[in-house]
Amino acid sequence: MPRVLACTLLALIAFAANSLLARAAIGPGADGATAIGPVAFTALRLAAGALVLWPWWRPGRGAGRGFGVPPAAVTPHAMPPTRRIAAGATALVAYALPFSLAYVALGAATGALLLFGAVQLTMIGAGLRAGERLGPLRVAGLVAAFVGLVVLLAPGLSAPPPLAAATMLLAGVAWGVYSLIGRGEARPIAATARNFAWSLPAAAALAAWPGAWAGTSTVGVALALTSGALTSGLGYVAWYLALPSLSRTVAATVQLSVPLVAALGALALLGEAIDLRFALASALLLGGIAAVVLTRR
Repeated sequence: MPRVLACTLLALIAFAANSLLARAAIGPGADGATAIGPVAFTALRLAAGALVLWPWWRPGRGAGRGFGVPPAAVTPHAMPPTRRIAAGATALVAYALPFSLAYVALGAATGALLLFGAVQLTMIGAGLRAGERLGPLRVAGLVAAFVGLVVLLAPGLSAPPPLAAATMLLAGVAWGVYSLIGRGEARPIAATARNFAWSLPAAAALAAWPGAWAGTSTVGVALALTSGALTSGLGYVAWYLALPSLSRTVAATVQLSVPLVAALGALALLGEAIDLRFALASALLLGGIAAVVLTRR
């Protein structure tokens, strides 16, 4: 149990740290300059993640290495292996690039809340599509979560830029799809390593994008590599080590803390303020999602 608790805490901190690192690297500093552009940040993040996760998967050996999950917890995958590989890598890139682009204009706390909300709502929507029932409390939870998004995005002085918010919501949907693709994997760490490895052609294309490296500093490169190697690569390893010992309800519920951890980190490390709009939106969005998750049959 101590190992499970330690891995869970490390993973949640890593997930929140991804937002802090991206904002610190991509967002404008005190002098208005950025440490690295979003395209270069994404390329380095994917490459660093692939490098760190490489020991769990190597070409020619498939995704056979890595920590497995109990056979009873695995739902047979309906997607053919070749299609699953392509879909996993595509969804990973479709999450990583919009995530970086959004942080050009979003604060770390707001970005984490939008990302997390979109991920959870995407997965809840997939469950409803698969035939899950909606009781009165779950309906109320979904309504509350939707109202929370409206409160956060409604026009006003503290509202996030619409295009950046939409981009982060897109990243959240892509990550939700990525999570759904991975649900049937018997060895999720090895599958994650495979997906990062197959994202390298996209990372190379982003690295070669004209102007991608303009204004890049050593600090920006270091932050991108840290995000890919530590908070993405090793963060996922910690999470998948903890998952076999967590129920689905507990696993989904503990993730409710990620936007709050990101908000506290942004307050302490980046000097971001937490206003009434953000607090109210967080309470409605996270509380609504918690109601849906905790009452799931």
